[in-house]
Amino acid sequence: MPTDELAGHSPQPSPQAIPIVEERAIIQREVVESGRVRLSKTVHEHQEDVDVILRHEEVQVERVAVNQFVADGVEPPVPRYEGTTLIVPVVREIVMKRLLVVEELHIVKQQVETHEVETVTLRHEEVHVERFPAPETTNTSPTH
Repeated sequence: MPTDELAGHSPQPSPQAIPIVEERAIIQREVVESGRVRLSKTVHEHQEDVDVILRHEEVQVERVAVNQFVADGVEPPVPRYEGTTLIVPVVREIVMKRLLVVEELHIVKQQVETHEVETVTLRHEEVHVERFPAPETTNTSPTH
């Protein structure tokens, strides 16, 4: 036994530990289904007549008799244009070694437009959206 107690003295108070409390928040994320969506797509087709302008070129060839000797007698004449007409000389060599222009081809080119109606299939899509609420959690307690 300690001597202080025997002498009738009360012991000195012993130091007490006081806990310090600290609160902490823990934040967690949880994925919760809040609803569902169903998408469906419908493709619509319809026939439509379309007026189409088509272009093509037509060529007219006219044979023109010339029967003239080439001036220098050695070199054949070259094709040439007169306006929109292409003139192509056609030559023949004769025994005298002179060139005789037998004929010329006069070629005229012109654009011709025609209108035709074509039937084409056109498509367009339509999307439908259906929204559904989230499935409710089932309560396990029986209901009477």
